[in-house]
Amino acid sequence: LPSCAAVLQMSGSQPPAGRGVPCLRCRGLCTGFEPHSWRKICKSCKCSQEEHGLSSELDDDRKIGRLLSGSRYAGLTARLKGGDGARVYKRNRMIVTNPNISGKDPTFDTVTYEWAPPGLTQKLAMQYMELLPKELQPVAGTDGALHRRRRLARQLPLHDQEPAQCRGLAEGEQQLMHDFVQKYKAEALGVGEVALPGQGGGGKEEEKPQDKSIDPGRAPESPNGALESAPAAGHYRCESCRQPLPGDCPVVYADRAGYSRQWHPACFVCCRCAEPLVDLIYFWKSGAAWCGRHYCESLRPRCAGCDEIIFSEDYQQVEGLAWHNKHFACLECETLLTGKPFALANASLLCSTCSQSRV
Repeated sequence: LPSCAAVLQMSGSQPPAGRGVPCLRCRGLCTGFEPHSWRKICKSCKCSQEEHGLSSELDDDRKIGRLLSGSRYAGLTARLKGGDGARVYKRNRMIVTNPNISGKDPTFDTVTYEWAPPGLTQKLAMQYMELLPKELQPVAGTDGALHRRRRLARQLPLHDQEPAQCRGLAEGEQQLMHDFVQKYKAEALGVGEVALPGQGGGGKEEEKPQDKSIDPGRAPESPNGALESAPAAGHYRCESCRQPLPGDCPVVYADRAGYSRQWHPACFVCCRCAEPLVDLIYFWKSGAAWCGRHYCESLRPRCAGCDEIIFSEDYQQVEGLAWHNKHFACLECETLLTGKPFALANASLLCSTCSQSRV
């Protein structure tokens, strides 16, 4: 197994992106990102901001730093020297280098993982990565790294945590949103931990809730806590797929779920969208892990126009979708449609005229 070094690095190497950035979905058909005044889309191609890859690595690290600060996971953040005082995510990057010190193996390329679970031995970190589907391994320069960035944008939108980023809040609703964010940080937000079965939370069995899926007749671990004493296959089961967990393979724990529960790395997904939880960031509710987007939507409606959480009690609803009253408008001509005929196509509103012109 190649040696690797886990490096804490807050990268600002990518320049901030914005207007004119090509669309990743349209592949040349879009003339470049043209921001809408309140929709989270490009006016040119109508694709979302995330399809244009607008955020830089530093933007992402600032966003996660803001999310985790003020929570029990603030230890995963740090202040940037010479910065504005905001906390930034101490994202753990893992660099796997040539194992042959003499350099006689020119065929081995250095591999950089854009993110890796912190606090692991080199061997365990590599085992964790190998248990993920190849297309989801966040290796720099691959689709896996792009997948991670897009999931980060989708699952943890900045406008779900920062009132200043919202265009749909009415006067007096900023405090409602602030309270909403503080509440989910205190009661639901979590970051998964990776360890061997039975070793989560430091392996302190006496502090864990009882779990009926664990074989009560299993042999006790040796008092020195050696990893070799991990239970044999079959004594622990994955919370999601219920398949046995080999005692020598890393699993994911969610402290809000209790350390008697554990997941295969590939099984730690949002209960609503089944997407892998980016950087193991989850929200715990009703006995399940949720991504940030769907957790927030489970508590308050989300505007199908601006993509923001609605804090008003007065809003429009059509076929299970919701809109701020001021955003109940045609996607093409922006005409307000309250009390007017409209068509609903792929969660987008169209007035009668624009709907007919699309036919």
